[in-house]
Amino acid sequence: MRPSNQYIGITGIIERMTPMREDCCNQLLSLRTMNGMVTFILSTGTYVVDNTPLRTGMRITAFYDDSQPVPLIYPPRYQAAFIGRTEPSETVTVAYFDRNLLSAEKQLKLNVSSGTRVTTANGQRFPCEVGNHLLIVYYGASTRSIPAQTTPDRIIVFC
Repeated sequence: MRPSNQYIGITGIIERMTPMREDCCNQLLSLRTMNGMVTFILSTGTYVVDNTPLRTGMRITAFYDDSQPVPLIYPPRYQAAFIGRTEPSETVTVAYFDRNLLSAEKQLKLNVSSGTRVTTANGQRFPCEVGNHLLIVYYGASTRSIPAQTTPDRIIVFC
């Protein structure tokens, strides 16, 4: 059974990181995007790819669960579910992929190759089929077809 969550990604440069009031376990992360500023709440429940220490000036893609409530404030403030560092030449997505490796939104089809690095969320090698899981997928080029097709560089599987 696939999860009903859809994760929306926003890419930008970290402008500022500040603790939330008196709670140093949660931080406000201000992200400068092409469309202006966006704020994410970085909590202990946020999955950060490779446990990368985040810092000002870093280019990241942060994902939020679109089924979660969002306060009507400006700049927008989302609860970060996943955060991954990204290079300008790569794209990252978070989605559920079926057994045919088609995303739940039917927008992306994965063609896994022997060069694709596949791990679990805790960094261990994942020796099984990646379909029917929630995945973080890093890739470069994709086709312009619908669905777009790509051969990912890296896949992180959430079991």
